[in-house]
Amino acid sequence: MIRTVTAMRYVVPLREGGSLPAVVEADDGVLYVMKFVGAGQGPKALIAELIAGEIGRALGLNVPEIVLMEMSPLLGRAEPNPEIRSLLQASTGLNLGMRYLPSSFAYNQLLQPPLDEALASAIVWFDAYVTNVDRTDRNVNLLLWEQQIWLIDHGAALYFHHDWTNYEARIRAPFAMVRQHTLLPRASQLNAADAAAHARLDQARLAEIVDAVPEVWLGSEAQFADTTAHRAAYVTYLDQRLYASSIFVEEAIRARDLRV
Repeated sequence: MIRTVTAMRYVVPLREGGSLPAVVEADDGVLYVMKFVGAGQGPKALIAELIAGEIGRALGLNVPEIVLMEMSPLLGRAEPNPEIRSLLQASTGLNLGMRYLPSSFAYNQLLQPPLDEALASAIVWFDAYVTNVDRTDRNVNLLLWEQQIWLIDHGAALYFHHDWTNYEARIRAPFAMVRQHTLLPRASQLNAADAAAHARLDQARLAEIVDAVPEVWLGSEAQFADTTAHRAAYVTYLDQRLYASSIFVEEAIRARDLRV
């Protein structure tokens, strides 16, 4: 499901990203936005990027192709910037890339015509499900490319996995940050989005997505006996949160009623 490519050329850093991602050319001749395993949040940001991104794709949303990117220690040896050189040295091995969308630009609410309300509802539902805090007016993480909306940057989603203690209790938690979602005012069809999501997602599909997470990014959690148990915990969280989706849908509807 997820291809593996090799990073061949570091093109340019993207300094608007807190983890200093970069545009990198791979051995397939394609440019990708590379997210580095040696950056601040380490593998967990890449796990969130992969799982959330592939869930978005399963929901029929536009997400740039996600690939695994092998990086040689030779890639950064001639980099003059010490911050970038240190990041590249710390990220030798397997990283994550998202296909670069040339000439794309950030979505804003003033663009005409207004975003379709069914699509806005589907995106709000998705972000509430994966607890994505990065879709606000300040940081929309939505690109317009080839006249379509594309969703990017999900490394801050699934924040429950930064502390697995009592993670089961957070499955049924509403997503309070939805009140700051940039598309919430146009999300008038959240119940329909909920029904559509349930038709597309189930435990088997979620397990398939989690199975795509590389082994090397797992296994650092002491409470899990092995990576199989670690993966199973992700699937449990996602499957049971899907089952309890009415909790975060109702929270989103209440938040929207206060904004419109």
